[in-house]
Amino acid sequence: MKPSWGRRSRWALLALGALALGVVSFVVPACGRVERPVDGPSPDAPQWFEDTTAASGLDFVHDAGPTGTFFMPQSMGCGAACIDFDGDGLLDVYLINFGGPGSPSVNRLFRQVSPGQFRDVTDGSGLGVAGHFQGAAVGDVNNDGKPDLVLTGFGTLKLFLNLGGGRFRDATTESGLASLSWGASAAFLDYDRDGWLDLVVVNYLDYDRKVECRSPEGVLDFCGPNSFRGTPSKLFHNLRAPATDPSNPVAKFEDVSLASGIGKVSGPGLGVTAADFDGDGWPDIFVSNDGQPNRLWMNQKDGTFVDEALSRGVAVTAMGKSFAGMGVAVGDVDNDGLLDIYVTHLGSETNNLWRQGPRGQFRDRTTEAGLAAPAWRATGFGTLMADFTNKGSVDIAVVNGKVFRGGPAKGTTLGFWETYAEKNQLFVNDGTGKFRDASAANPAFCDYWNVARGLVCADFDGDGAPDLLVTATGDRARLFKNVAPNRGNWLTVRAFDPKRIRDAYGAEVRVRAGGKEYVRVVNPAESYLSSGSPLAHFGLGGATAVEWVRVTWPDGEKVQTETFAGGAANRSVVLKRGEGQSP
Repeated sequence: MKPSWGRRSRWALLALGALALGVVSFVVPACGRVERPVDGPSPDAPQWFEDTTAASGLDFVHDAGPTGTFFMPQSMGCGAACIDFDGDGLLDVYLINFGGPGSPSVNRLFRQVSPGQFRDVTDGSGLGVAGHFQGAAVGDVNNDGKPDLVLTGFGTLKLFLNLGGGRFRDATTESGLASLSWGASAAFLDYDRDGWLDLVVVNYLDYDRKVECRSPEGVLDFCGPNSFRGTPSKLFHNLRAPATDPSNPVAKFEDVSLASGIGKVSGPGLGVTAADFDGDGWPDIFVSNDGQPNRLWMNQKDGTFVDEALSRGVAVTAMGKSFAGMGVAVGDVDNDGLLDIYVTHLGSETNNLWRQGPRGQFRDRTTEAGLAAPAWRATGFGTLMADFTNKGSVDIAVVNGKVFRGGPAKGTTLGFWETYAEKNQLFVNDGTGKFRDASAANPAFCDYWNVARGLVCADFDGDGAPDLLVTATGDRARLFKNVAPNRGNWLTVRAFDPKRIRDAYGAEVRVRAGGKEYVRVVNPAESYLSSGSPLAHFGLGGATAVEWVRVTWPDGEKVQTETFAGGAANRSVVLKRGEGQSP
């Protein structure tokens, strides 16, 4: 059945309206670039990334399922997860397929056998499952020292408990993690500070497969979000199941979505991240919505949350618009000690940066930050902030791909997906929170066509420089090694809680070096449908030593902060709770 014009995609309507009015400022020419100079390094500047996929052993091509049906969840893609499942200190990679139940194209687990080298160990792992999976979240849900895995997707939510020895068990039914909604991104957080990781799952649309959508030219195409109702997010409270049998771990959750307030409000959610945004020591939840105001769920410290996105300035853009929110990146772009939020949108809109200040209040500073006029416009999905040259300020990476036909790509091997392909982008921070478009100077990452969705950042090879992993619909996953020359000094911090035997998700880590202070939050849930590194990476510029490291731990009756001694730069450190000094 065909939806009425009132239910047609907002995205398609924007395109049609632009054609009718003769407004073509957002339409790019065949090369995919707007006709204006690139604001960034020249194309012959040293590249920051090298495609090392073939040499790495990450041999994975995404199966999106049968094409030509315009099954909307298919167009939203799949993410990826970093998971050190065997505890050897090397981050392994889990990649997701969308072939559907019964498909021979199962999700794949790749073990990192040496720095930057991977081997497929899916067989026998218990993780080689098929379905309409899309997102992943990694966290140790039962405090047994082994990271577990949650998968989201269309009508599915799965929990796989880590048994050790490279094996996982599907514990969904017994765990209480029940959901038939269309799940997108997910994040672990300890919202009640009891020392056990809870789970928030952002749900997207109440999708009806019978609804048929068409482009302005009358050609069948994927539907947009305005064709369907949004659905509420889910919050699951960890019931702290005891680890009585290490060989058969268990986990129990309670659905507290309605009781918490989060499940009372619908929305087409796609991206999520958790951090303490108001400085009270309790984690809050940010959700990017597709075409509706974002949510900033502020923790009320009693098991409930209140959406304060509007009063805190992150609900809509500076123009009062609700853009098509997809991926989320969090970081301190100007090193003022406060976390800022960046959200990706449609190519006909702008990706937006909300800068925090004073604490708990945000303002849309996209234009002031130099991010409103990139060298080319594209529809952004996965995004993150990282200091790629270790200069002491975070940069922004974005991966792109259209959701409606009509893209500029030609002559690719993408087949059905070619019309949706776009190029990725990279924005360089000048140290003050202002950015330059460095996409043209980084052809390995930015000058190829893809329908990219997931983006993960991790120092896979342990050389102190953040690398990138990209997933793309109907295409191979790509690993980009950081080869930026003349990098600065660095420090990588693992905030570890010996009592919980796991990484302290939600910990706020601050480093002082060279007379400057830097802040990071330990939580791998950001970007889009993905889970990245649980380590806090700091670029230190010219500083060769660290004065101190300060960790605010994420659980307990009282907020606890410990200060650890500094030392030489260019190393990875493990900071254990209880071994620092109280201020």
